[in-house]
Amino acid sequence: MELRIASADDYQRLRRTFRWERPRRFNFGGDIIDGLAVESPGRTALLWAGPGGERTIAFGQLAERSSRVAAALAGLGLQRGQRVLIILPRVVEWWEAMLGVLKAGLVAIPGTPLLTPKDIAYRVEAADVAAVISDAAGADKVDEAAERLPMLRHRILVSSEITSPGNQHTSKQPGSSPWLDYEEVVSSANPIAECTPTEADKPALIFFTSGTTGMPKMVLHTHASYGLGHVMTERLWLDLTPGDLHWNLSDTGWAKAAWSSFFGPWLAGAAIFVHHQPGKFDAAEVLRQLSSRPITSFCAAPTIYRLLVQQDLSRFRPAALRSCVAAGEPLNAAVIETWRTATGLTIRDGYGQTETVLLCGNFPGVPVKPGSMGLPTPGFDLAVIDEAGRRLPPRAEGDIAIALEPERPLGLFGEYWNNPQANAESFRGEWYVTGDRGYVDEEGYFWFVGRADDVITSSAYRIGPFEVENALMSHPAVAEAAVVGKPDAVRGEIVKAFVVLAKGNEPSEALAAELQEHVKRTTAPYKYPREIEFVAELPKTVSGKVRRNELRRRESGKTQ
Repeated sequence: MELRIASADDYQRLRRTFRWERPRRFNFGGDIIDGLAVESPGRTALLWAGPGGERTIAFGQLAERSSRVAAALAGLGLQRGQRVLIILPRVVEWWEAMLGVLKAGLVAIPGTPLLTPKDIAYRVEAADVAAVISDAAGADKVDEAAERLPMLRHRILVSSEITSPGNQHTSKQPGSSPWLDYEEVVSSANPIAECTPTEADKPALIFFTSGTTGMPKMVLHTHASYGLGHVMTERLWLDLTPGDLHWNLSDTGWAKAAWSSFFGPWLAGAAIFVHHQPGKFDAAEVLRQLSSRPITSFCAAPTIYRLLVQQDLSRFRPAALRSCVAAGEPLNAAVIETWRTATGLTIRDGYGQTETVLLCGNFPGVPVKPGSMGLPTPGFDLAVIDEAGRRLPPRAEGDIAIALEPERPLGLFGEYWNNPQANAESFRGEWYVTGDRGYVDEEGYFWFVGRADDVITSSAYRIGPFEVENALMSHPAVAEAAVVGKPDAVRGEIVKAFVVLAKGNEPSEALAAELQEHVKRTTAPYKYPREIEFVAELPKTVSGKVRRNELRRRESGKTQ
């Protein structure tokens, strides 16, 4: 079946006719990467640029190196199903290690380099991690936490200088006890002759959700469901082909990297561009890379696009760009329009979770409604339901949910591992309830309202924070905004906004009043923020999402 969308009619046809293929055995490393290595061994899999130059990795090389990683891990005595924590920045070894862990039948746990020793200890204990692969900066954190981690049997050090350039605080050396040198153990291993396909429903990955409350939950994905479920991410949303060079700006510890820097592009046989730039994000450098390299497809979080459109785009000319997508949180219509004016390209928003693949998106060939999450992905019965599990009519706000009947779709996680309470809260009868609130319009487009625990109730009005944030960020003085409910004796809650100003603007009471009036004009007047606090930055999870729960806690504490 052709999984491409060139028109609204194509989309409707695919929604009616698509059925998931369900193999009994599947391994992404063996079935996809090794298959590409046989078919096109010299085709570029990875174009890496960073401190010290560039590297081009072909599929043949990638298959061979990842097979050595798999053999090395097995040689250490690791058994199928055991967990391996991988804490690396955007270096080639991250891709090798991820594939090698999958090929060995182990369970990969990606972790961002931003994790603290406390974060690492929690993950190792919660998942009973048997081995960790990290660079020198991560190794110091692991060692700090290691005294209470007897289950951690193996520590493997990626010692390349480019992993932590300028790092002065570490004295870690390759081979220093208890760390094994990654390059030594991988190079000396004989690559596995053939990847034995794993059973389709066996665990493959665990992601720790960033969460809005409580400790992170373990999201367990299985081999076929996640590895094949991303065919929709790749073909329908990213719209990739073997000739594409795709760049995703995502931290390696976030599920978005799995979506768009790993499974999605390689399912298409496309090449992945990686730009490893340690230090603070540089919007101007991103534009330079897009202008000078044959990057055809670009994926970034809405926060990134908001920073990019603050640059002078009058002379920005992408070298080869034909497709732009965004995911992680809804993207503001004003940003979409500014980018389109500068590049001629429409940013196509997409929606999914750590627990899923792409659930909803603005697909090529289908009209885009700026600010909308788009249309449901074929293969998913996505709906807005009430508390009793009944589908709601257009424009009625409710819980965004995935139908589990008549068959459970691929791409949906297996469970919150070792967390019966979380599973009970999210799986309600024949539905998986995402925890997000939204509504569907008359043409079937989904619109995001907010997280279920983020919705503000003020004087009996229900106010979604995103709509207020969207209004604020349409003002030229605003770079970022987060909106929460602040306890109020009269109204129950009032809307409070935390605002990060764009360059060249200074906080003032006059500007706060101007922003309040702007929101009144842009959206319903009752939704305007009765309080505005200017801040230098917003608290965010390691995946870049705003932690509204932290802002709510601050305001609750002020009222006590």
